[in-house]
Amino acid sequence: MIASHILVVDDEPEIRNLVQEILIDEGYEVSVAENAATARDSRRARRPDLILLDIWMPDVDGITLLKEWQEEGNANTPVIMMSGHGTVETAVEATRLGAYDFIEKPLSLAKLLLTIDRALQAGKLQRENSDLREHLQPVVEPMGKSVIMQQLREQIERVAKHDTWVLIEGEAGSGKRQCARYLHAMSSRNQGPFVEIGVASMASEHAATELFGSEQDGRIHYGHLEQANGGILYFDDIADMDMTTQGKLVSALESGTFLRNGGSEAVTIDVRVIAATKYDLNARVANGDFRDDLFYQLNVVPLKIPSLREHSEDIPELLNFFVDHFVTQSHLTYRHFSVAAQNRLRNYNWLGNIRELQNLVQRVLITGGGDTAELDEIEPMLGTSAVPSNRAAGLLPEVYSLPLREARELFEKSYLEHRLKEAGGSVGKVAKLAGMERTHLYRKLRALGIDPKKITSRP
Repeated sequence: MIASHILVVDDEPEIRNLVQEILIDEGYEVSVAENAATARDSRRARRPDLILLDIWMPDVDGITLLKEWQEEGNANTPVIMMSGHGTVETAVEATRLGAYDFIEKPLSLAKLLLTIDRALQAGKLQRENSDLREHLQPVVEPMGKSVIMQQLREQIERVAKHDTWVLIEGEAGSGKRQCARYLHAMSSRNQGPFVEIGVASMASEHAATELFGSEQDGRIHYGHLEQANGGILYFDDIADMDMTTQGKLVSALESGTFLRNGGSEAVTIDVRVIAATKYDLNARVANGDFRDDLFYQLNVVPLKIPSLREHSEDIPELLNFFVDHFVTQSHLTYRHFSVAAQNRLRNYNWLGNIRELQNLVQRVLITGGGDTAELDEIEPMLGTSAVPSNRAAGLLPEVYSLPLREARELFEKSYLEHRLKEAGGSVGKVAKLAGMERTHLYRKLRALGIDPKKITSRP
């Protein structure tokens, strides 16, 4: 477990040093500052998990400093105010500005330690609640009694014990994020933050600021890397990262240090990186679309997440889970799926994997009536979103609801699989039929995860 970092700001050296010694004995990492200027420098050098802040100081008082930090937008760092001349009005003002608590001097060490522990737990709970509000699901283990899912859970639990980087690969909607969250919960960093970055949502011109933070006019914005310090930084989908940002990330991960945008002093970090992708990064490296040095750094331990088609026997268990989830979280009316409906769902192709199944359950609970969802009710829903098992036979209109890149890749995969079957698996013949240069076709097949040998072995 990574020790929490506490910044003690007090102009009285006896109090400052005593608190530092006690907190170090309690297992915390401690920095000290004698005034506002050194406090700012300390926060610039390393983001604290908690700040003990004296109110009365010679240069800038603690209330002014607290207000300054809150205006920076870094309110997720708990602040405990201290004063030997406290009044009710001062305490009220401090809490109004966002301080977690207010304690009076002379300090009661028992109360101080208890308040620190509660403040750190409150900060952790605030991060978890924010994550739950955003993603609507608690951390649960990857579900399923199938052999392939039992093996996946065992692999995640083994990997979690070692503080290595992990690359998670799997189709869209297969549960990559859930596996990353479960790995975090099973790891020694489970008391640290889990910071998720949706790489595709980062504008390339702002990506560096979001990752590394910034400094401007004495104000500090902590980026994702610092927010994840002591915990896990999760990239989804790492393949969407532009090459410039990839280069900066490689440098930061290799050295364990980086510069904020506009900053001049190196910031040290201790994070575990988990990256996920639905693409073949090997092929992207071969195409020059992904840096090989970043790939080798991330690919210390690869995890392959199976598609729902590979463990369709787990669908009844997943149905029960999602029904209970929507009944509890969204207050929808409970319904169960008939045996015929469950059998139909087990034989459906599930292009969208677990996410598609979750959406179907929600739709059934919202639009249906009665206690039981029968086959004739769910069949039309599948008819509007299903992709036949033989996808080369044609793509249904649901493809129009996909992002352009996913729709294009779906078509290309279907098209090339169909051509390979026609050509008996001959890549050379397909290159002529498709009007492609053979080397380019080989790269495209790797990028789409198509193995010509397996195509020819299909009945």
